[in-house]
Amino acid sequence: MDTSLPAFLASDLPPVGPAQARFEIIPVPLEHSVSYGQGTAAGPEALLAASQQLEVYDGAGEPGLAGIYTGPEVACAAATPLVLQRIAARVAAALAGGRLPVVLGGEHTVTLGAVQALVARGAAFGVVQFDAHADLRASYEGNPLSHACVMRRVVELGVPLFQLGVRSLSKEEAIFRQQQALGHCDAAELLRGPAPLLQLPPDFPRAIYLTFDLDAFDPAMLPGTGTPVPGGLFWYDALRLIDTVLAGRTLIGFDVTELAPIPGSRVSEFTAAKLVYYLMSAALR
Repeated sequence: MDTSLPAFLASDLPPVGPAQARFEIIPVPLEHSVSYGQGTAAGPEALLAASQQLEVYDGAGEPGLAGIYTGPEVACAAATPLVLQRIAARVAAALAGGRLPVVLGGEHTVTLGAVQALVARGAAFGVVQFDAHADLRASYEGNPLSHACVMRRVVELGVPLFQLGVRSLSKEEAIFRQQQALGHCDAAELLRGPAPLLQLPPDFPRAIYLTFDLDAFDPAMLPGTGTPVPGGLFWYDALRLIDTVLAGRTLIGFDVTELAPIPGSRVSEFTAAKLVYYLMSAALR
């Protein structure tokens, strides 16, 4: 285990090795293509530090008792394609060992590495995306591996996608989403007026990889992210949606990305750590 990073919830749970773990934390401090605020490279370490303040009991159970292994950081001082290969290798190893991969970003580009590993396994799965942005651009600032393009690359791999909470997208992305008939329920529909009876499409895969860009939250609740957008989710909105989309399905892995800690504040990293722990609990349910 990498001793340079605190293990997730090590304040209350003795760290375990991979053979004893149900969950594997994969920290990826990637910050190659951020386009507004900076700081995502510090996100994984800040989240792990904040996790020391969590309660093991989450109000319904103790998901941490299933075993959480915190692995070393993925080395990010390399070209983005190589970093993605490293992420994919770590996710593949976790899956091969029977562990559920929990990727901590870093910028949202990290999702592509995890999805590549799942595609290589050959199993049918879909991606559910929580995000303020569609991330469906063909290229952004000349970079096809920008965080603003990550879901476009996922769709090009043939993976079904459903988007939740989007409230900022380009005309190009709106056209692409329509052409590809990508399922979505945007923030305006979710949060203005009565909540819709949200359901994933009937043919959506039963196995789910969930990616949660923290700018899905309203910046009034979670300001520590690089591209905040007003009109986002609040805590119980997010939990309700997570429970809804996972009902009757299996969570096979997830990531939490785009945490950019604010000096002197602990709100964003603690909220992110609590979200990670909630998703672990959801996976066991």
